[in-house]
Amino acid sequence: MDFLKTLQIESFNPGLSTGRHWMGSAGPHLHSHSPVDGSLIASVFTADRDGYDALVAHAREAFEIWRNWPAPKRGEIVRQIGEKLRERKDALGRLVSYEMGKSLQEGLGEVQEMIDICDFAVGLSRQLYGLTMHSERPGHRMYEQWHPLGITGIISAFNFPVAVWSWNAMIAWVCGDVCLWKPSEKTPLCGIACQRIVAEVFVANEVPEGVSCLVTGGREVGEWMAQDERIPLISATGSTRMGRSVAATVAGRLGRSLLELGGNNAVIVSQHADLDIAVIGTVFGAVGTAGQRCTTTRRLIVHHSVYDYVRDRLVKAYGQLRIGDPLDPSNHVGPLIDREAVDAYLAATEACSAQGGHFVVAPGVLDGHGFESGCYVRPCVAEVNHDMPIVQRETFAPILYIMKYETLEEAIAWQNEVPQGLSSAIMTLNLREAEQFLSVSGSDCGIANVNIGTSGAEIGGAFGGEKETGGGRESGSDAWKAYMRRQTNTINYSNRLPLAQGIRFDL
Repeated sequence: MDFLKTLQIESFNPGLSTGRHWMGSAGPHLHSHSPVDGSLIASVFTADRDGYDALVAHAREAFEIWRNWPAPKRGEIVRQIGEKLRERKDALGRLVSYEMGKSLQEGLGEVQEMIDICDFAVGLSRQLYGLTMHSERPGHRMYEQWHPLGITGIISAFNFPVAVWSWNAMIAWVCGDVCLWKPSEKTPLCGIACQRIVAEVFVANEVPEGVSCLVTGGREVGEWMAQDERIPLISATGSTRMGRSVAATVAGRLGRSLLELGGNNAVIVSQHADLDIAVIGTVFGAVGTAGQRCTTTRRLIVHHSVYDYVRDRLVKAYGQLRIGDPLDPSNHVGPLIDREAVDAYLAATEACSAQGGHFVVAPGVLDGHGFESGCYVRPCVAEVNHDMPIVQRETFAPILYIMKYETLEEAIAWQNEVPQGLSSAIMTLNLREAEQFLSVSGSDCGIANVNIGTSGAEIGGAFGGEKETGGGRESGSDAWKAYMRRQTNTINYSNRLPLAQGIRFDL
């Protein structure tokens, strides 16, 4: 495949990099199979402990130099990375689609998110503002400033194999941090491709070796990172189970963690909604990336007066979905990441039926020509009660639960009753309903939208959620502060030293 050659993906690939050089390792091989057709794409040499420690040592040495580069100069490096990504957008987008399984449009869109965050970070490199404050003591000035932390450890998930890394890395780099990235063991080739792109820019600009480190491997590598006192910040994206482990381990050494975990996101459809927008937003949110987004729409809470209409429109829309090879632009839905994900999908649909749910769009696993990988499933819709145990749980698959409500207060309560708190939305043209949903007694999620769905967050806003979603914030707004340490400064320019509380200390 031409895109593999463009991205310098070979049959066997080194899995450890300092940003300018690739390192050998005695770790086991990691084999990347495409969920599209089941083919072995390539294999990767993973890290052993000695290789990991060598990378961390390179990163620590690089930080001593990189932190002293002026922030706008660091921003210039990120600008050039954005230009390289523009050149390789098609090839990298195709690799994302083929290795992960999302549609080609989504794969290209994910690379565009990387380009967008580069542009955002370039501007940010000239806006790392502090504050000045008036001192209560005459002849004194107070201010606060922000300094880089050191190594940012990034543990990313398979469903966004390149974009979420970039949200962290581009911001961390302009802040003066260096990065150690462990891509998902399910999508290691996407990580290697990104590292090769970055390396071209780093070599051309004589960026210190170790500013961008890549380490491939399984769960044990993530555990090494979480336990490593040399890494002050761990940014981890994945399941709530994984996040609990990372949070406890990092907190135990008084480090910082930035967690982006599960979501069980709901859309409320009011009787005052534009129902065309509501149906389109729901379908895209529910089936995009085959339901494997943390922002996927999993619950649809519909006012009883429009419930039958919305349900019937959904059934019709689902009947028009095309499932198949995600590299074919005519298909809407690609495969799940692997057969383990298929098993989770089947278990959830069986549990839904056992608990009284009724499928109006039936589930199923597809087989036959074009579906040989065994990873293609039918997006499905089930009528449920809001408090069924299966509805309270996130399943990373295209399963949509639909239910009817009587009052907005009831709908908001159902929206908030799940353990997760990432994304939420209301479809309404009623200003009072919209404001109630966004008020302090409304949605308890980190993201709350009006008349758009739960997925498709823009990089300009801080991304993240509450409760079991982890509380972290990445990407835009002032999320950059997570990658820096705050320092308060007081300068005495007088010829006296007034002491606190008027204490006198004469010598």
